[in-house]
Amino acid sequence: MASRFRNQGKKMKYYSAKGFSLIELMIAVVIVGIIAAIAVPSYSSYLVKSSRAAAQTELLEMASLQEKIFLNSNNYTPNVASAYTGSAAGGLGKTTAKTSDGKYDLSIDITTPSQTYEMRAEPVGGSAQLGDGCILIRENGLRQWHQGSDDCTAASPVAW
Repeated sequence: MASRFRNQGKKMKYYSAKGFSLIELMIAVVIVGIIAAIAVPSYSSYLVKSSRAAAQTELLEMASLQEKIFLNSNNYTPNVASAYTGSAAGGLGKTTAKTSDGKYDLSIDITTPSQTYEMRAEPVGGSAQLGDGCILIRENGLRQWHQGSDDCTAASPVAW
């Protein structure tokens, strides 16, 4: 019986583990994957919405400039990317016919006899905005978002 308890007087050494076990690491990877699967689409949706809001703001600024031009020259300007002169011969002062983030193409359609305009912001091909829809504003204050259609005539519009 003495041989059975011969280590009884000696202290046993316990080694503490340093680092992570494989199972702990796998659990952490799965948790990070689940969070990423939820966060990435939500963040992408947020970016699309914020770019649309920025384009709407730029259209409103351009509409304001159009009204100033109309007061000065009794006509609207068809030029987006020309220097602003305050008259219909000039433009709206943008350097390009795109929004400042480059995700929308800006255009103006002028109807000369009735002196009306329609300004459009259409998503640029290859951008995340593609498929989000066309945005337009008219001289009478009508604001439309053609949700889900990049062509301003194809879908039924939603007011913004």
